[in-house]
Amino acid sequence: MTHALLPSGFRDRLPPDADAAAAVEARVLDAARLHGYERVEPPLAEFEDALAHRLKATRAQDAVRFVDPISQRTLAIRPDLTAQVARIAATRMGHHPRPVRLSYAGPVLRLRGPELAPARERRQAGCELIGLDTIAAAREIVVVAVEALEAAGVAGISVDFTLPDLLGVLAAGPLPLDAGAVETLADRLDAKDAGAVAAIAPSYLPLIEAAGPFDAALERLRALDGGGALGTRLDGLAAVADAVRGRAALTLDPTERHGFEYQTWLGFSLFADGARGEIGRGGSYTIVHEDGAEEAAIGFSLYIDAIVAAAPTEQDRRRLFVPLGSDQALAAKLRSDGWVTVAALAPGDTPEAQLCTHVLVDGGVRGC
Repeated sequence: MTHALLPSGFRDRLPPDADAAAAVEARVLDAARLHGYERVEPPLAEFEDALAHRLKATRAQDAVRFVDPISQRTLAIRPDLTAQVARIAATRMGHHPRPVRLSYAGPVLRLRGPELAPARERRQAGCELIGLDTIAAAREIVVVAVEALEAAGVAGISVDFTLPDLLGVLAAGPLPLDAGAVETLADRLDAKDAGAVAAIAPSYLPLIEAAGPFDAALERLRALDGGGALGTRLDGLAAVADAVRGRAALTLDPTERHGFEYQTWLGFSLFADGARGEIGRGGSYTIVHEDGAEEAAIGFSLYIDAIVAAAPTEQDRRRLFVPLGSDQALAAKLRSDGWVTVAALAPGDTPEAQLCTHVLVDGGVRGC
C-alpha cells in the first residue's frame, strides 16, 4: 500500500471533483475572454534566475528547484503564474501595443504550504493587464475578478482592499519615520500589535483602527491624512471599490502586507461564503525588462480548488448505458443532444457496473 501514498501536500482529484474544477476554470477563463483577455500557457518550469527577477521586489523563495541535466542550470517549478506571464509580456510580446490583456490557468507548486492550507500543489487561473496600473485599469481588473467568480457560481463575494506602499508614503510625508524603523513597524502593523506600534511610533496607531467595512475605514484614513499626501490615492481607491459596489462586500485593511510583498499601490484579497480562506488575490506590481526598464501592471489570480469548495455545483451525472449491439448512429445522436453514453464492451457489462442512470432499450432511453 505504500505505493499508493502521495507526498505531503499533494492529492488526487477524483470524479466528480476533477470535472467540477475543469468547469469552474472554463467559466473563469470565458469571463476573462469576454473582456478581451487572451490566454497564454507558460511552461511548468523555467530557469530560476529568470523566474525570480522578473517581478520587482519579489523572490522565488517558494519555488521547488532542481538542476536541469541538459543545461546544468538551476530550474524552478513555478509557485505562481504571474511572473511567467510578466516574462511573456516583456519578451515574446514586448512589441505589442500596450496595454496587453492576458489570461492563464494551470497548476502551481510551492515548496511548502501554510499551516492552515497545507496543499503544496494547486490550480490557479487569472488575468494580467500589462502596461497600466491606473485607476481605470484597476477598476477593470477588480470587475473582471468579480465577474469571473460570479460566472463560477460563487456566492457572497467579498473584496478586501489594502495599500501595500501606504507606510512608505506616510513615513516620507505627514508622519515622518526613520528609514530603519519602517520595516519593523510594517511587520507590527501587519500583526495588529498595538503595543509594539505604540512603542515604535505611536502616531501610527490609528492605522490599526482604520480597518474593517470599507467606507468607515476609508474615512479613518482620510482623517489620518492631515497633510493631504494620501488624497489622490484614497480617491482612486474609492473609485476602484465603487466599480463593484453592490456586487461584493467591501472591506479595507490598509496595512495588510502578507502575500503582497511585490504589489505597489493597490492590493486586494477575494473571499466568499463557504470558503475557509482566500479564494483569490490581486493588485498592481512592476515588471522588470531585460534592459532593466520597468513597466506597470495589474492583475489577479484565483484559486480553483478553493472556488470549487466554496461553490459546489451539481454536475450533470446522467450516464446512458449503451448495450452491446445497439445502434451506434443513435448513440452518436444522443451524444450530440448532450447525453453521456457509456458503451458496453463485454457481454457481462451492466448499467450498475458503469454507474449509469439510464439505459438504451429498443431505441429509447429508460431510467435504471
